[in-house]
Amino acid sequence: MDFGDEPEGSDSQRRRKRYHRHTPRQIQQLEAMFKECPHPDENQRAQLSRELGLEPRQIKFWFQNRRTQMKAQHERADNCFLRAENDKIRCENIAIREALKNVICPTCGGPPVGEDYFDEQKLRMENARLKEELDRVSNLTSKYLGRPFTQLPPATPPMTVSSLDLSVGGMGGPSLDLDLLSGGSSGIPFQLPAPVSDMERPMMAEMATRAMDELIRLAQAGDHIWSKSPGGGVSGGDARETLNVDTYDSIFSKPGGSYRAPSINVEGSRESGLVLMSAVALADVFMDTNKWMEFFPSIVSKSHTIDVLVNGMGGRSESLILMYEELHIMTPAVPTREVNFVRYCRQIEQGLWAIADVSVDLQRDAHFGAPPPRSRRLPSGCLIADMANGYSKVYAMDNVPHAMVFWFRLADDVAHARVTWVEHMEVEEKSPINVLYRDLVLSGAAFGAHRWLAALQRACERYASLVALGVPHHIAGVTPEGKRSMMKLSQRMVNSFCSSLGASQMHQWTTLSGSNEVSVRVTMHRSTDPGQPNGVVLSAATSIWLPVPCDHVFAFVRDENTRSQVSHPLSPPLMSLTHSLCPPLLLLQWDVLSHGNQVQEVSRIPNGSNPGNCISLLRGLNASQNSMLILQESCTDASGSLVVYSPIDIPAANVVMSGEDPSSIPLLPSGFTILPDGRPGSAAGASTSSAGPLAAARGGGGGGAGGGSVVTVAFQILVSSLPSSKLNAESVATVNGLITTTVEQIKAALNCSAHGHHP
Repeated sequence: MDFGDEPEGSDSQRRRKRYHRHTPRQIQQLEAMFKECPHPDENQRAQLSRELGLEPRQIKFWFQNRRTQMKAQHERADNCFLRAENDKIRCENIAIREALKNVICPTCGGPPVGEDYFDEQKLRMENARLKEELDRVSNLTSKYLGRPFTQLPPATPPMTVSSLDLSVGGMGGPSLDLDLLSGGSSGIPFQLPAPVSDMERPMMAEMATRAMDELIRLAQAGDHIWSKSPGGGVSGGDARETLNVDTYDSIFSKPGGSYRAPSINVEGSRESGLVLMSAVALADVFMDTNKWMEFFPSIVSKSHTIDVLVNGMGGRSESLILMYEELHIMTPAVPTREVNFVRYCRQIEQGLWAIADVSVDLQRDAHFGAPPPRSRRLPSGCLIADMANGYSKVYAMDNVPHAMVFWFRLADDVAHARVTWVEHMEVEEKSPINVLYRDLVLSGAAFGAHRWLAALQRACERYASLVALGVPHHIAGVTPEGKRSMMKLSQRMVNSFCSSLGASQMHQWTTLSGSNEVSVRVTMHRSTDPGQPNGVVLSAATSIWLPVPCDHVFAFVRDENTRSQVSHPLSPPLMSLTHSLCPPLLLLQWDVLSHGNQVQEVSRIPNGSNPGNCISLLRGLNASQNSMLILQESCTDASGSLVVYSPIDIPAANVVMSGEDPSSIPLLPSGFTILPDGRPGSAAGASTSSAGPLAAARGGGGGGAGGGSVVTVAFQILVSSLPSSKLNAESVATVNGLITTTVEQIKAALNCSAHGHHP
């Protein structure tokens, strides 16, 4: 008799049972029962089985595992206490060692003798005892964590980051080690937290369920929780909604609520508006970290899925994932915010979805010496409700400019939804905020709900134009496939530019020393990405304040006809260095911006209702660069604006226009970011022209009607095609001179040469 197939099938069945995951709702009810009765009898287990749709055997095993987990948690808490005591003793030991170095005998002035407490032999014995205690705690922790435990690092770890003071006064300085300016100069390779253990999954599922309930209540709450503040929202209102923290604390008080330190700032905001995408498609964007980064490059500089806790049932509904992301405002002057959080997606009813986020404290990684998080996301997220088609019925078509009629017709055909976004964070700023961005950050507008929703609206308009074959484009003979290829290439360019401006622990910048008023920050990395030129890339950026509204600055830097105003020639030495150091591929962008050459727009692809949202191919009117073009994308929304460009040769442009895959075309983008200064009474950067899909048809200019703006100018240069090369001070001096000259010329063209610092 052949029994060959039975064990295999049996093993397969056991594996399926072993890896069965309960839904968050089932876990919530099981947890509630566990709190009341950790040891349910047979009748209670049978009742739970009927209510939850689980087998009694599953109920029995779940309670057994939960009791084991609780015991492990208690023992782990004891281990944490022992570890803290161990640290305390070790610190005392270090203090004793330091005291021994300076102690003197009060009688003779020499080293003391005969004092048993300071006897070296006793110190050695104490160290041996401490090591034995640490090994014991490590073994216990490894047993309950299920993986090897790395012991604590030394009390004073050796510094791996070399401080660098680059004085650019001299042009012929010695070569500098590339690692000093490397984006990874922290010396610690980026590593995601370990996947979630079986013991932590129920706790995270319960946390996500509570966050979902709180999010729905916050999204639907009235004026008693949300108060109006000046600034204008993306939905076209006169004020933004900010959270009343005292009222929130009284309503959503947590059991044994923790004390909030005075140094912690609470940011809470809510915004709602229409987007050109269905609720199901939006849910897919939120739960896919790659799409999430593509839709929000101006806010999310990095995002990863740490672990998939629960797979969705029949789609994304009931999905639960653990994520890591870094948030930025596209400037190296403000550090990024790093957050670990769980994201829970639920379909509440037909056409109504909810996405809830809440931070988790990954205490299991505390022993690796990681600093405590500066940012913590409280229950946040959005409600997404599908809307009936017929968007143009909302507005009087008689008042719509003819150029915008197409976008209203497109909105009628494309599914759209109303999104209510709630953003709620606790932030501890451990270092002073750059003066240029202080008002914007402290007001909560830098990472508020209005900025997220404005970016989502712009991304959805862009996506709608990508999938719609009828979008007008001014490229003769280009197929729809060629248009899509051009838009994908431009999207990669924008994403690369935004991510290059992050200021995280793994992407550090060095401020150049010098006498210039413009503070230039530089960083370097070795480029091996197929989408970038191979070699050593030097990035430089600076931020300035201008007493000019955002929409005026955006109109100036995106218009090829005004670029010639930035035309004062460079000094002869700097001109010579530029031509000797920069490869021909990158000379064009410097010539266009700094050497007075005019440019001509040879093609344009609109990708939004605002006329400023478009992709352009520009040609420099310079005979020496007639084989090069500039790919440029400009975009604006209610929270700020971007102008990004990169040189591209004509053969590569022809490949893109023919509809071929553009992923192998190397790009090294540079550009401008324009944000409101956030000062009270300056409209905080609300861009009425893009205050929602097709809002430009109702008039107004991007960036608000008043107030100043903070502009970041960022360049990237391939300083060498050899990955092993070192940075020369001449290259740094060249970049510093180029970026300083460009800033001065922009200020002069906008009649604000005397300004540039925050008033």
